[in-house]
Amino acid sequence: MTALKATTASQARRSAVRRSAVAVAALAAGAALALSGCSSGQIAQTARQVSAVNGNTANVGDVALRDVRILLPQSEEYTNAKGGKAIIAFSVVNEGASKPDELSSITTDLGTIEVTPADTTLEPGRTVVAGGPQAVESSAPVASTTATTTAPSSGTATTTPSTSASAAATSKPASGAAKPILVEISGLTKDITPGPTYPVTFNFKEAGTVLVNVPVDAGSTPNSAS
Repeated sequence: MTALKATTASQARRSAVRRSAVAVAALAAGAALALSGCSSGQIAQTARQVSAVNGNTANVGDVALRDVRILLPQSEEYTNAKGGKAIIAFSVVNEGASKPDELSSITTDLGTIEVTPADTTLEPGRTVVAGGPQAVESSAPVASTTATTTAPSSGTATTTPSTSASAAATSKPASGAAKPILVEISGLTKDITPGPTYPVTFNFKEAGTVLVNVPVDAGSTPNSAS
């Protein structure tokens, strides 16, 4: 009789342990389902974040290219359509301490690239900006006229106008930025549209060559870089 009671008590304890384990498992499963339901349809915040910079970046040697992009259609001249013309905008800085560099050429299978002015020297610590045509035009030397008065021996004073280039237009800005340049792609082999990126190769005399996959400007104001 005593042995029977001991056996019954042992079975009861084992049953209680099993019931406890089942309850814990059920609670864990419920918690997992609740968490799954809460996160259903949610997108992580980092997945929605986009870069604040429209263009692409690249580094080669001491040269850093920043915000490289093809501008949206600017005018009837720059339509980004096959057979037409487009503009590449970017900033390039020589991060070297003492040695100047030079942008030798830019090439792409999109068409023929022309850089204006053709001689683009990168002084150490100086940034060159490629923008729209208005930027280059506004940086051209401005002629100023001054009147010089002379008194000849006859006693009649004469005024002779003289023309000179504005010193402010011909000198480099103190901020470290050089005069802007214009980079045009002519004879486009295809339409250039927002979405895809287009391979463009930059060739520097000292730093070497770097390939940049260039997007179309995502900005809402096409002339922001001009």
